Amino acid sequence: MNRATVDLAAALRERLETIRDENSRRDPEAHTARLRAISEKIDNLAAALPRPVDPQLAHFLQRKSYDKALEHLEGAAPSTPSVN
Repeated sequence: MNRATVDLAAALRERLETIRDENSRRDPEAHTARLRAISEKIDNLAAALPRPVDPQLAHFLQRKSYDKALEHLEGAAPSTPSVN
């Protein structure tokens, strides 16, 4: 993974941690602000990905399917051409 992809995966993990943070949810305004901030960070990192962006990853990011985007990044192996 290149640096931009590593940073994006880290931000996606941070988002999950924020969602799961019981203490954060006790203050709904602060929790929502944290979620907005991490979502903005994810959008900025996604925009900075080297082109071309993997089409499936781009689809997940455009649809805000961040869990699927993280799964895709964590399971992504370097693509190799298939031999027929």
